[in-house]
Amino acid sequence: MTYALIVLLPLLGAILAGFFGAWLKDRGAQIVTCGLLVISALLSWLAFVEVIYGDGPVTVVLFSWIVSGDFDVSWALRIDQLTAVMLIVVTNVSALVHIYSVGYMAHDPSIPRFMSYLSLFTFAMLALVTADNFVQLYFGWEGVGLASYLLIGFWYDRPSANAAAIKAFVVNRVGDFGFALGIMGIFLVFGTVQMDPVFAAAPDFAGKTFNFLGYEVDILTTICLLLFLGAMGKSAQLGLHTWLPDAMEGPTPVSALIHAATMVTAGVFMLARCSPIFEYAPIALAVVTIVGASTAFFAATVGLVQNDIKRVIAYSTCSQLGYMFFAIGVSAYPAAIFHLFTHAFFKALLFLGSGSVIHAVSDEQDMRKMGGLWRHIKATYVLMWIGSLALAGVPFFAGYYSKDMILEASWAAGTGFGEYAYYLGIAAAVMTAFYSWRLLFMTFHGEPRADEQVMSHVHESPMVMLIPLVLLAIGAVFSGIAFSGAMIGHHWHDFWGDSIFVLDTNIAMDTAHDVPGWVKMLPIAAGLIGILIAYQFYIRRTDLPAAFARMHEPLYKFLLNKWYFDELYDLIFVRPAKWLGWILWKGGDGRIIDGFGPDGISGVVLRMAKRATTLQTGYVYHYAFAMLIGVAALVTYYLYLSVGGQ
Repeated sequence: MTYALIVLLPLLGAILAGFFGAWLKDRGAQIVTCGLLVISALLSWLAFVEVIYGDGPVTVVLFSWIVSGDFDVSWALRIDQLTAVMLIVVTNVSALVHIYSVGYMAHDPSIPRFMSYLSLFTFAMLALVTADNFVQLYFGWEGVGLASYLLIGFWYDRPSANAAAIKAFVVNRVGDFGFALGIMGIFLVFGTVQMDPVFAAAPDFAGKTFNFLGYEVDILTTICLLLFLGAMGKSAQLGLHTWLPDAMEGPTPVSALIHAATMVTAGVFMLARCSPIFEYAPIALAVVTIVGASTAFFAATVGLVQNDIKRVIAYSTCSQLGYMFFAIGVSAYPAAIFHLFTHAFFKALLFLGSGSVIHAVSDEQDMRKMGGLWRHIKATYVLMWIGSLALAGVPFFAGYYSKDMILEASWAAGTGFGEYAYYLGIAAAVMTAFYSWRLLFMTFHGEPRADEQVMSHVHESPMVMLIPLVLLAIGAVFSGIAFSGAMIGHHWHDFWGDSIFVLDTNIAMDTAHDVPGWVKMLPIAAGLIGILIAYQFYIRRTDLPAAFARMHEPLYKFLLNKWYFDELYDLIFVRPAKWLGWILWKGGDGRIIDGFGPDGISGVVLRMAKRATTLQTGYVYHYAFAMLIGVAALVTYYLYLSVGGQ
């Protein structure tokens, strides 16, 4: 019953706030949704203790869901170690975001709708992480996509928000199509969508192929690549990443909940859940490594020059997700999930902290119009520092334990792909520290660049917003040191049990603790170098950024325009699609279908009617003449018949 309540309480909150918001009013909707999420979060901690340190994993079958012939799928809750960790992340961050939203959205006219959407998203995410079969997993997968669309486009009166919501929905459809094909492939090959039978049978299909267009293609590699395509879309990996920065059009609590801690990590969770399949598909793991490392590097380069405070953090999220993926690629699943765990706290802290800044400066998001704010919002300033220290991997904050473990495991993998990931990860670490402190220095230090009217209204956020930030800061400081030994230590097998599977030949996790000292020290040095460069650029020599941008203008524009991915996709996909649509609309639908169909028939009738009207002159002698002609024709016709009859 406890496990069911964890999942169903957010759904109950969404229903109450969504359908009875007019009766509950703003405060009632906030109390109901926040209260139920807090209960769900507390129950998640109980579940965590029970699964990790108590009776162990359990599967709870709630009801028979889909029955069609031999196809029988039940709705069941799979509560194992991996699920328990995800429950902590989802429910705790969501509960804090709900509470934070009470202050941040205080003046919004649609508070019940917003709180309902937040709770609906949380339910979908919980359905995803507790799934016991791939159909249920897909239900949660699409549920978070729907909720994301609703939340990104929450302010639907803004065209930019509508465009961002549609973009997120469409780009994710590309990945979700691959994910759906992967699930279909699993059913075709294994004859079931239940996870345990699939995972148990995966070794039997290792190395087996099927014929496709004359080529012998590995079965498990194909399935894993299709599943990874879904993860690429949901977790904004290189190629399907373009929706994530635009999604910042949604309210800041949405950015913290969806695009920092939960939905974007769904892809990481799904690959870790499917480790028993991926371990037998080394080519797929190599692809995951390359894409993840490339994403970490790419997103970090773009984050260097962004001026919107939320977009800087959004690209940081994209980069950190890249770390998680290349950890999975080298079979360091525990390191990936541990980084997911710690990242949820400090990235949600940074997003909500940026919301506190935006709240203080009258909804301004451009860092070039800030500066000198630390004297006015000291609590937010300190909390943003804590989040940045954790993100940069500074000892002994949470990010230090998780990100460094990923880099060490990449090196310890002993493969060329692992080294590729390690060195790109080091480069990304330098840039991460740089843009994090660039954000801090531009926002809080230097002379105020906002106008006097804005500066006169700068104020600290209310306690209902600061308390969630403080709790997240505690997680950003202590979650690494508290859980690193259990989750990624020498005895990580004891913590994760059977929820994560790693072949004995994949030794990255086991040998990561024994890498050379310089491998361990280089990430720390990278972070410090990035901080020092940012200090030189934005505190000591504030003229350097503009001079550097002028000196390297092509590179600056290349990064500022996000490697021109949007322009490239517009050229390759959007314009041809619009052109094809125009041709089919005007040529196919207009000229052919309508031309020969309803428009053509009605046009002929209209032309005949117009010609008929020319006979209606209004002159009596015309009508008399026509009648005489008619009589003559009629008489002639009868005479012809009578003569013919004789």
